[in-house]
Amino acid sequence: MTSARDVLGQVVRALDADGFGAEAVHVLLADDSAVHHWSPDVRRDVHSAAKAVCTLAVGLACDAGLYDVDAPVTRYLRPPVVGEGVESVTTRHLLSMTSGIDLAWSETMLTDWPDLAQEFLSRPSAGRVFQYSNASTYTAMRALSSVVGDVVDWLQPTLFTPLGIDAPPWDRCPHGYVAAGGGLHLRVEELARLGRLIRDDGVWDGRRLVSSRWTTGLRSDWTERDAASPAYARYSLGAWGGPGDAWRLHGAHGQLVLFLGDAVVTIQAHDHAGADLASERVVAILDSI
Repeated sequence: MTSARDVLGQVVRALDADGFGAEAVHVLLADDSAVHHWSPDVRRDVHSAAKAVCTLAVGLACDAGLYDVDAPVTRYLRPPVVGEGVESVTTRHLLSMTSGIDLAWSETMLTDWPDLAQEFLSRPSAGRVFQYSNASTYTAMRALSSVVGDVVDWLQPTLFTPLGIDAPPWDRCPHGYVAAGGGLHLRVEELARLGRLIRDDGVWDGRRLVSSRWTTGLRSDWTERDAASPAYARYSLGAWGGPGDAWRLHGAHGQLVLFLGDAVVTIQAHDHAGADLASERVVAILDSI
């Protein structure tokens, strides 16, 4: 039987051979795990992998009867100006990037407008078409915060504490709300715990933390889109399909949580360009065991 350490060794050798700028990698096979660090074990920005955490935050509120992911988002967040077609946009649309609202990414998007959520919702919707934007996830968390208060405070007892994650830093906008689509700082083993929870359909140490419809949605509620690469042809409520039969959380600069069967491989890196190849290498190794 192949062990997590065996797979870890293969992954480390493959990433090193490619010159991939990995910081850390964690391998989970069933209940067996192993970790390797190339650099100090510190919390790092997981970038867009945080989008899946935002989905779990919404899911927890829906499970508690506090929120409706399929209600118009303007029920919870009403800007002075609402763009054409936005009245029919739901939080599910925001999380799945199907709001049809276009707002391009920039490094300063949280400060480019007086209020990013108001700017986003003031723009017209083109209908249920795929428009990837960090502003979409940010707006979803703004809407959620109108019901649960601060998102980190909401997640600490409901998600983070059960997983043994203590007060993770999350970057904030000038108004004090979490950046949402990125800016969440976790150690590789903390990110791997979230991966394990997702793999196990919301159950942690025998206790259900979140309904399985949210974890299942991350790997099944796909929106198909035209893309130059098959690695970006399917998006769910915060995850991408591929490579192959795998699926993944994928943050900028190589923050990856790859799922295939009972295997979860979590990578932190500083190599944006090499992340797709790294994903392919890992999945090829998992396919071979």
